[in-house]
Amino acid sequence: MNEVIKEQILSIRESGVTNMFDVNRVQYEANERGFYELVVYLIDHKAKHTHFILTGEVDETK
Repeated sequence: MNEVIKEQILSIRESGVTNMFDVNRVQYEANERGFYELVVYLIDHKAKHTHFILTGEVDETK
């Protein structure tokens, strides 16, 4: 997860528009906001997204 993706996740979380564990809705909101890096990231990294939401830590494992 790079800084751009992290900032995009935090932006959606701060808006309060969705439950951050609803990955499909997060992807939808990311697309609506033009956060295309996040849209693509969530396709293959749902577990890393969840880990970040739960802990605030970036999971660097592959």
